[in-house]
Amino acid sequence: MKALWEEFNQLGTEMIVTKAGRRMFPTFQVKILGMDTLADYALLMDFVPLDDKRYRYAFHSSAWLVAGKADPATPGRVHFHPDSPAKGAQWMRQIVSFDKLKLTNNLLDDNGHIILNSMHRYQPRFHVVFVDPRKDSERYAQENFKSFVFTETQFTAVTAYQNHRTISSLDPNKAPAFTSRTPARLHHQLLAPPEALLAPAIYRPLNYQGLYRGASSRLRIPRARPTPYPIPNIQDDRGQGVPLPAGLGLLPSTALCPGAGQDPQ
Repeated sequence: MKALWEEFNQLGTEMIVTKAGRRMFPTFQVKILGMDTLADYALLMDFVPLDDKRYRYAFHSSAWLVAGKADPATPGRVHFHPDSPAKGAQWMRQIVSFDKLKLTNNLLDDNGHIILNSMHRYQPRFHVVFVDPRKDSERYAQENFKSFVFTETQFTAVTAYQNHRTISSLDPNKAPAFTSRTPARLHHQLLAPPEALLAPAIYRPLNYQGLYRGASSRLRIPRARPTPYPIPNIQDDRGQGVPLPAGLGLLPSTALCPGAGQDPQ
């Protein structure tokens, strides 16, 4: 639900992290088009810092201020959608929701949750991986995935909402009246014109080869695994979709991937 993400983004999105793990609100959702219906794909997400700073909220000015250098980096993890791998036909049949993904600030977490530092800013990234059936699929690892960034999903990780006058009015747990008007927006997905699409070449390669070899659909994929990731060169994406390149397995160059957001359960 792009409209809800944009509402939060205008106010300065804050995402709750807890020791036990907390689901995202808004939830990250995508609608994928243009996959090969018979090919297998895995969908996953990771989170990268937006900068090397730590923040604090100034209540007197209702603004986020830089408080110093970032804390030591948390263990890098990725979250595989639990239905991965699946046929392209299944992924395209409906909106894909990452509603099982949880965020934590527990550095010792052993539940596979995404570990983040509180009072730091992050950018979620979405990755589509083609499950290459070839025996030498490792040679094509850099061709068999594509990463996407939706800048309206940037957020500050917090243990409690700081901007109470705005964020709490959008959280359905604190404002039931707002919840009643979210379903109407859930499937409101519009594709951006070509000139508004994010350039496909702005990302540094995902260190994917040692993470997921895509050998066959029989490969059992965990929901979260540790892996090192570079901070991407993020450009502003004002559109609602980005093109999947022809180099991504069997996805045509005209394929689009719009996104994001739904209420947690």
